[in-house]
Amino acid sequence: MAISEKDLSNQRKSALTAGISLIIMTLASFFSYGFVHENLVVQGDASVTFNNLVSSTNLFKGEILGWIIIMITDILVAFAFYVFLEPINQKLSLLGAWLRLTYSAILGIAILNLIVVLLLTGNTIDFSSFKIEQTQAFMMLFLEAFQWIWSMGLVVFGGHLLIVGYVALKSDIIPKVIGILLLLASIGYMIIHLSKIFLPQYEGVITTLNYFFTIPMIVGELGFGIWLLLRGGKLHKTV
Repeated sequence: MAISEKDLSNQRKSALTAGISLIIMTLASFFSYGFVHENLVVQGDASVTFNNLVSSTNLFKGEILGWIIIMITDILVAFAFYVFLEPINQKLSLLGAWLRLTYSAILGIAILNLIVVLLLTGNTIDFSSFKIEQTQAFMMLFLEAFQWIWSMGLVVFGGHLLIVGYVALKSDIIPKVIGILLLLASIGYMIIHLSKIFLPQYEGVITTLNYFFTIPMIVGELGFGIWLLLRGGKLHKTV
């Protein structure tokens, strides 16, 4: 079936939006979580974490800004994926978009906890009535709340990828390997983060699962983004 020039243009625009947003999101994620958060936050050591955050306030602000960029690009990707995948399966594409928007809302709630941590560590004068141990305890509580809420969101995100991967497999133009990687990534996100929420005592098993699903979780969506950037919307064009 021939596709109109207008539809082709919308497909290409949505593919470019999704591709560019996913690349920006990946870079922001590596910075905010992979670099800043992993280096500043020391699990189980409130004193070291507090000192790290107090001495690196601007870097921590950069992390929060990175999370906000991730949230915004997630919203853009939700709409772009819907437009691009809607011709394949309108209902599932809409459901997938709503799941990603739900994840974005949960991420926004998680980010609020980081802002509270910034207030606790960035202006200690306002909390001078608290003992240092109390301030540190509150800080760790809100950092843990950020992780826990974000994990809940990533379970929803896994559901989103499950739908996107299934729709991608049903497509005649999206490479099958991308659909398979997206499905594996969705399983990884859901299993790992459900385990973090309900079975945190099995830390060794969770670490193993992280290693096993690392490649599909990184390559799946990022690979789809690169494909969308380079080829998305072009293959519909008829001669």
